[in-house]
Amino acid sequence: MATKFLSPKLLNTFPSFTRFLNSASTASLAAVASLNFDEKPEPAAVEKQPTSLKQESITNATLDLDDHQRLFGSIPTLNLLRSSANLGLAANERFVDFGMWIMNSRLMETSLVRDAILKTVRHTFFQHFCAGETTEEEADCVRRIHDKGFRGMLVYAVEHTSDNAGCDRNLEGFLGSVELAKSLPASSVSFVIAKITAICPIGLLKRVSDLLRWQYKDPSFYLPWKLNTLPIFSDSSALYHTLEKPAPLSPKEESDLQLAHQRLLELCQKCVQDNVALTIDAEDTSIQPAIDYFTYSSAIMYNQDGNTIVFGTIQAYLKDAKERLFVTTKTAQSLGIPMGFKLVRGAYMSSESKLASLLGYDSPIHNSIQETHACYNDCASFMLERIADGYGAVVLATHNVESGQLAASKACDLGIQKGNQKLEFAQLYGMSEALSFGLRNAGFQVSKYLPYGPVDMVMPYLLRRAEENRGLLSTSSLDSVLMGKELKRRLTKLQFAKSEMASPSSMKIEIGTH
Repeated sequence: MATKFLSPKLLNTFPSFTRFLNSASTASLAAVASLNFDEKPEPAAVEKQPTSLKQESITNATLDLDDHQRLFGSIPTLNLLRSSANLGLAANERFVDFGMWIMNSRLMETSLVRDAILKTVRHTFFQHFCAGETTEEEADCVRRIHDKGFRGMLVYAVEHTSDNAGCDRNLEGFLGSVELAKSLPASSVSFVIAKITAICPIGLLKRVSDLLRWQYKDPSFYLPWKLNTLPIFSDSSALYHTLEKPAPLSPKEESDLQLAHQRLLELCQKCVQDNVALTIDAEDTSIQPAIDYFTYSSAIMYNQDGNTIVFGTIQAYLKDAKERLFVTTKTAQSLGIPMGFKLVRGAYMSSESKLASLLGYDSPIHNSIQETHACYNDCASFMLERIADGYGAVVLATHNVESGQLAASKACDLGIQKGNQKLEFAQLYGMSEALSFGLRNAGFQVSKYLPYGPVDMVMPYLLRRAEENRGLLSTSSLDSVLMGKELKRRLTKLQFAKSEMASPSSMKIEIGTH
């Protein structure tokens, strides 16, 4: 099966969905604080259209996001103070711009300057967003957050690689993450995360994406190396990256593609062997078709007997996200392949828009944040309905409080039991702690995305976090407000205790008892 094509007829079995669903578009109350979880000082019938997630659907308070003591009472005061400081720095756009300029400048080529900068980063943003530099530190972090009621998504934070030797090294790192997951309590790890850019040379991913785009334009365009897959594009997908017919892969490129497939299959086999779910992260649109091709061809092979091992990622800020999710999911369901997805909003807004504009095309990104929220909520609703019908699985990765509330309410309305293994909420480590705790307190499974690795290796991840969240972090977030209230409560309590100890009456009692 893995060596056959899906026929164009099958790929076109499901018509494009042109009717966008109504959904909530209220501006996000996204909570983006920087907390650590450390305890000591130092995250076959005709299918119906999905019902939209609407504000009116919340008939009761599913999540309690107001009680700052309940949400943050277990966090040490020093951690709250450190988190507030980190949040303040991250909210300062001039500071972020200056930091990014330094990290991308030639100053980093000077060893003394580089060492000083990396040391500063290690004790601020790295500690804030990352679980550690080694598997041992990652394991300790998983145990700490598990004590708080969360699960870990293990992320060996390597990214773009240009050669096979580097890809082989990165594969060993991903295999090590699976070994780590196997060694930890079964309930403490939800997923191992992998990036195809780390196990397939980036140049080859661009070539494969061009060829896949051209075949979508011209179904007669033959790709001899292509494995069985699921639909990668929809009628609304942007194809402007490939304006001319690309040359076929060279023998060397075909050989490298086979090596990349072998790396992914080895990782998938390891995950099946150790019963660890694998999620493939999304990238920018220039290479995403190849990433989806790798993901779906692997899912066809390893998502069997109702067991969802391989998950793909859908970025809801893309205009074609909802249509692609519908078509891909329904095709997989018709073939009896349980398909899981992680839903995110997206992380390449600036670069995507700039490239499209440079080429003279409309941006593939939604024109407004409200449209992105609506798309995310519709995709979440669609997947929740699939789960309620006994098909598929979803990770709702969101920092948007409203989306979390709507999805939790929708899950309850559909009768999805809290703790259902097919539904997971997730937030990045160091972000949206109020939402994470609120969902946990409501009985849902919640994971924190835990990147780890040497500071210099994780730097691209940190730079992207700073860039993509600058607007979000500069707003007054729910977390910052709640943390402030909790710190004020503790300070008031401390002052009251000191006042009681220093009062004349307490002194008399103390003297009298001696």
